[in-house]
Amino acid sequence: MLATTKGLVCYAPAKLNLYFELLARREDGYHDVETLMVPVSLYDTLTFQTETASSKQNESIQLSLIAPGGWNAFSSQTIPEGRDNLVVRALELLQRQSGVAVGARVTLEKRIPAQAGLGGGSSDAAAALTMANHAWGLHWSQDRLMDLGAEIGSDVPFFLAPGPKIGRGRGEQLTRVPSIGRVCAVIAVPPEGLSTAEVYRASNVPEVPRNIESVITALRTGSLRQLKKTLHNRLEEAAVKISPWIDRVREAMEELGCQVHQMTGSGSGYFGLCRHMEEANRLASRLRTRNVGQVFAVSKVG
Repeated sequence: MLATTKGLVCYAPAKLNLYFELLARREDGYHDVETLMVPVSLYDTLTFQTETASSKQNESIQLSLIAPGGWNAFSSQTIPEGRDNLVVRALELLQRQSGVAVGARVTLEKRIPAQAGLGGGSSDAAAALTMANHAWGLHWSQDRLMDLGAEIGSDVPFFLAPGPKIGRGRGEQLTRVPSIGRVCAVIAVPPEGLSTAEVYRASNVPEVPRNIESVITALRTGSLRQLKKTLHNRLEEAAVKISPWIDRVREAMEELGCQVHQMTGSGSGYFGLCRHMEEANRLASRLRTRNVGQVFAVSKVG
């Protein structure tokens, strides 16, 4: 978070799910999951200015969206606006629970594609909470903000505390995973997003879940050969039945020599792991010629 003449500025990272397993269906309609999440170097940018609160609650948080001109695979219409946006919902919830008598003007420059399993909306909400907590002088603890964030979305708490983590429950129960080594990757985001709810509905809970520890061990050794055997996303089985893009991106990565790859989250984002950033940049350049959507070369952050 940076203080500038335009207000507070925060860079909100995307995430990759290097492992994703379904453990059970819950009575509340959600699933119990176990996932390994890693923040990566693809960012949205938020600028925050405190404003005098309007007498009308739905006008006290003003959000302006900016979509870079290079966005040819997604239009800004795929990004929720107003109170449908997680940034607005998060700040209004913080207003209500803190009793603060001020509002905010937020500019959100989107680079993380929507409906891609990259957590962009949740990361934006976490960044907004962090900036408001500082700008409004609330001094809430990180744990308190994480509890609030969990009411907004399952991935929001992950983005409020830096670094790779295992997520359990709905994904909001977090355990930090130190020293998993370097992660360099290429992300391809097809021009068709996927509905998280639809993918979950079409997914099946296995009788015997896969073991997350084998992925963590492979990451710590840095062995792509072991990662090829252990990387896992249970939701991919359902996603391939909903969208032909998952198979199309997978085939493109195979043809270009990327052997370790899978979908992230509920898709449609798909990533391949590389030995280093030079390799990731080369693969990204070649993948862009395959017309599979937006392509990013990224590394682990935090």
